[in-house]
Amino acid sequence: MARNTETYVCQSCGNVTAKWAGRCEACGEWNTIELEASEAGPPGSLGAAPGKSKAKKIEFTSLAGASEDVPRVLTGNAEFDRACGGGLVPGSALLIGGDPGVGKSTLLLQVAAGLARGGASVAYISGEEATDQIRLRAKRLKAEDAPVNLASATALRDILATLKSEKPDAVIIDSIQTLWSDALPAAPGTVTQVRSCAQELVRYAKSTGAILLLVGHVTKDGQIAGPRVVEHMVDAVLYFESEQGRDFRILRAVKNRFGAAHEIGVFEMTGAGLAEVANPSALFLTGSEDAASGAAVFAGIEGTRPVLVEIQALVSPSSLAAPRRAVVGWDGARLSMLLAVLDARAGLDFGRHDVFLNVAGGLRIAEPAADLAAAAALCSSLFDAPLPQASVVFGEVALSGAVRPVNQAGARLKEAVKLGFSGALAPTGASDKSIEITEAGALADLVQWVRKAH
Repeated sequence: MARNTETYVCQSCGNVTAKWAGRCEACGEWNTIELEASEAGPPGSLGAAPGKSKAKKIEFTSLAGASEDVPRVLTGNAEFDRACGGGLVPGSALLIGGDPGVGKSTLLLQVAAGLARGGASVAYISGEEATDQIRLRAKRLKAEDAPVNLASATALRDILATLKSEKPDAVIIDSIQTLWSDALPAAPGTVTQVRSCAQELVRYAKSTGAILLLVGHVTKDGQIAGPRVVEHMVDAVLYFESEQGRDFRILRAVKNRFGAAHEIGVFEMTGAGLAEVANPSALFLTGSEDAASGAAVFAGIEGTRPVLVEIQALVSPSSLAAPRRAVVGWDGARLSMLLAVLDARAGLDFGRHDVFLNVAGGLRIAEPAADLAAAAALCSSLFDAPLPQASVVFGEVALSGAVRPVNQAGARLKEAVKLGFSGALAPTGASDKSIEITEAGALADLVQWVRKAH
């Protein structure tokens, strides 16, 4: 007979300790360690008695074996399909996280309606809302005519029994933190319950070929709550992001076994639900016709999609011994490095100035190709010289002051041409006959370009 053991588990990161402590040594969170009772023994499916299963030999195959292309199931939502890598793969499991109220349930209800209208059988199971609440949302989204099978349940055993009987093509669970298994003594939402319920659902999806969509809550740091092992179980992890006070939403893939990571889908929240944004560059450009210093248009890449975004800078004389540095939408450490390189390699003086940098539209930029655009905005503000409005800037700046080439330069330039830009400041080697390119091999070329614009 299996022996019940008691362990202390951090509800933030899943770290297991032998005794209680006020602060988790693994993640540093306070008051997150709770006592959980678990059944010792090998992991098994629900209802399977430990020790009763018989071992069987597994079969090996060679790498040279023929494999069929994985088919894709389109949801009818182009932005969601783009973030997933071109559609949903049968038998795959996706985990979607986001802040409360960002629109996760709205998005998945629209996806469920799109799949059902396309002929797929869809089971939408909510552990947070009653069916009447979901019907009201479907009516607002004009999706009440979609043949979606709706249920409100939290017992994992009942859910699995129903799914094995109905055999739906797609299953949506909202959310994984509300489910509980009667095979475990832990409370719903604890690390043990979340891990076990996710494992059982993923096993069901892999064995039946059903598409599984799981909703996950996030912590105050923006990470999906629960153990990180849940993110390793699933095939794709997507974050639904929004900037406070803005109507647009970004669905970002941070892991995808069947597509490109860091792919994004852009939506706009409206009264009738989430509307797809086919041209996200229009959201992140101010569209002002008046030339102003300190603004540069950066031609970036989000996943496989080129996106143009405006980077704004303000440089002003400082009376403080340690001038202020503030940045929104970019890495603060990279800004400090860029200022040091501009001072050392280009002979500029940012050490006696306050520097403020902002990425317009609320987008967060992580790629190093934004270095040259940020430097152009900083120099423009320092010289009080507006940059050419019809020009985009991109390139990575090295510590030596050299401008390094970046990937997908052609896609960046094509996006700029499509939106009406006629010029570009780009690293040496970038070419496109439909746009006038000024090559920048070093920061000195950038400074000369900014002064010439003035």
